Amino acid sequence: MENGTDPGINQTRAPDPSWLAAMPAVFVLVWSTGFVGARMGSPHSEPFTFLFVRFAIATALFAAVCLILRAPWPKTGVEFRQTIVGGLLVHGMHLGGVFWAIHAGVATGTVAVIVGIQPLLTSTLAGPYLGERVSRRQWLGLTTGLAGIALVVGDSIAVSADQGPGMAAAVLALLGLSFGTLYQKRHAGSPYLRTGSTIQLAAATLLMLPLALLFETGEINWTGEFVFAMAWLVLVLSLGGFTLFYFLVRRGAAARTASLFYLVPPLVAVEAWLLFGETITVTTLMGMGLAALAVALVTKG
Repeated sequence: MENGTDPGINQTRAPDPSWLAAMPAVFVLVWSTGFVGARMGSPHSEPFTFLFVRFAIATALFAAVCLILRAPWPKTGVEFRQTIVGGLLVHGMHLGGVFWAIHAGVATGTVAVIVGIQPLLTSTLAGPYLGERVSRRQWLGLTTGLAGIALVVGDSIAVSADQGPGMAAAVLALLGLSFGTLYQKRHAGSPYLRTGSTIQLAAATLLMLPLALLFETGEINWTGEFVFAMAWLVLVLSLGGFTLFYFLVRRGAAARTASLFYLVPPLVAVEAWLLFGETITVTTLMGMGLAALAVALVTKG
């Protein structure tokens, strides 16, 4: 541990290939369940209050794990600043925008389409920002994936004249996730995965606190459904999903990692069908097929 590396990241032995190959599928499955948790918990709390509690609990849990495992912390001010910026983008700006947009009345499908542009935007910026080359085959996959998402959630797209603030929040969520992915990739050399996540969640917590105090009542209806949703979002999403996200960003090209988000809306549609009785149409199935084809084109291109 003298070299400052996190003991949770093996620097000498490569991960088992079969385990590594399963990581993208596990990530997509875990990430997609965030919609279910948000749908269960949002009616019982305002968005910034909800996220403040979620981030605060996740920060405490991550900090406890770091102390128990004696994980090393960033040693320079530059490393701390880079870690904080990543957290404000991916946790604060992205999730804050999504929750705010849905709370403001924008349909979940509309938010999904806007945030679904992320792989295309990330790939467009990956060249000038990261020096990554995106092939023609990958560009075809990225545009195909966007069409697939539009088909999957097309029936739930709805925009009214009074949803300007909510639409702006959805765009902020898109920018937060896109720039956050690129920023994390550019500064992926930091080995502080566990302590870095703690710092990022703490930064997002501090961002949500004044927003909750200034714009919300802070009231929470502590029902069993809310507690389950909060536990799921903290343990599965904040601790599990984002750890997988950072791991994949470090190991792969930004465009390839971003393309995995095309699979999230189709999987959410299946989960909503199983849990909430929502309808899956032939158009939805066509969109799922396009999304899967898109990811295949990007990751194999």
